[in-house]
Amino acid sequence: MQAAIVARFLVFSLFLSSIFSTVAGATTLTPDFAKLAKKLKPAVVNISTSKTIAMQKRQHPGGDPFQEYFEKFFESPRQQHPYKQQSMGSGFIISDDGYIITNNHVVKDADDIKVKLSDGREYKGEIKGRDDKLDLALVKIDTKAHLPVAPLGDSDKMEVGDWVMAIGNPFGLSQTVTAGIISAQGRVIGSGPYDDFIQTDASINPGNSGGPLFNTDGEVIGINTAIVSGGQGIGFAIPINMAKEILPQLKEKGKVTRGWLGVSVQMVTQDLAKSFGMENEQGALVAEVMKDSPAEKAGVKGGDIILEYDGHTIKDMAELPRRVAATPVGKKVKLVVLRDGKQVPLQVTVEKLKDGAEEEDAAVTGDRLGLKVADLTPERAQQMRMQGEKGVVVTDVQADSVAERAGIVEGDLIREINGVRITGVKDYSKVIASVKKGGYLKMLLRRGDTSLFAAIRLD
Repeated sequence: MQAAIVARFLVFSLFLSSIFSTVAGATTLTPDFAKLAKKLKPAVVNISTSKTIAMQKRQHPGGDPFQEYFEKFFESPRQQHPYKQQSMGSGFIISDDGYIITNNHVVKDADDIKVKLSDGREYKGEIKGRDDKLDLALVKIDTKAHLPVAPLGDSDKMEVGDWVMAIGNPFGLSQTVTAGIISAQGRVIGSGPYDDFIQTDASINPGNSGGPLFNTDGEVIGINTAIVSGGQGIGFAIPINMAKEILPQLKEKGKVTRGWLGVSVQMVTQDLAKSFGMENEQGALVAEVMKDSPAEKAGVKGGDIILEYDGHTIKDMAELPRRVAATPVGKKVKLVVLRDGKQVPLQVTVEKLKDGAEEEDAAVTGDRLGLKVADLTPERAQQMRMQGEKGVVVTDVQADSVAERAGIVEGDLIREINGVRITGVKDYSKVIASVKKGGYLKMLLRRGDTSLFAAIRLD
């Protein structure tokens, strides 16, 4: 009996030993942040700027002399005269001759830019290129010395849960190092038309803007850019691959020329995917093709779903504008679209996005439908500025109906249902009646000056 107990104890001890060995082995996977920080801090810079804020003289209706007298003697000197506004940010050196990446909002409208290296040396910075839409700027300092460089990595290889380290100057505290993981990817936070942020829990605060986000190999995989107001432990970085796409243009031209396809697209929802016979929600649904656009010349049609662009699978609607914008003007690109259940290859020559023109817009969407419709009479067409159109006008949408859940609103013009042109209420009623319970209706709508699709599953 005693021998059996001893044997069991030995087996249990070996089991515990294996567990602790596994845990101990796992701890060796933690990055050596001290070694990384020592190596990378010299390539990170502090950027301080100043700009003149002009006095904005208040306007007083009727020219109240007493109010003007009060302001003249009691307002602060700053309110009476132009003053200098100071701000701080971060950046990192990408070439040993002094080119530095930072955020555009860090240096925008600055009268003076001062760049301070980790060893205390200071230089005057000059903006060589800016991009408002991606919030990037390229700054140059003149020095004969060879500067330490932060190597650029591949942000596409990063995964949620990967370790990352940020270095910057939060609240003016220079050379601050924080670490964490990638919390999410592809975040859209409404900062611009090409949002595709890396979300991280590595501490990022005001002053970190423009600083680098490193992977464990010491490569820059993001540019720290934004924080959520009131959020704790949430920061956002521009993927470095997006920056690498425009860096040559910023260096050579000082600005970015973007590609243009000329389509209005919307998200492929689960219901829309089913109505098109797709198993998964992917691609960008073309709601409208602009006249004389590259897309029209290539044969793209409304109702096509763009599945591939220039060899890249389009996972969702938001990816297409980013891909198109980064395409060199004049490049011939292969498209693969889903049309009538078949994949159709097309070739498009990308043109220049004109200044002031809109990028590919996202037209966001999603008796049996919960709708009331009416014929588009000449009077209604004139009132709604839809002369020459055909269809039925939505005059009412029942609350919590399948139509409301599909995103249809009062004033929409229904132009097609399941590929059938709708010329009046009779056509509309006939098509609706032909669809069985559980079937799908794919509607082409016009809302204002925009065309869009909606999908409805009949209960």
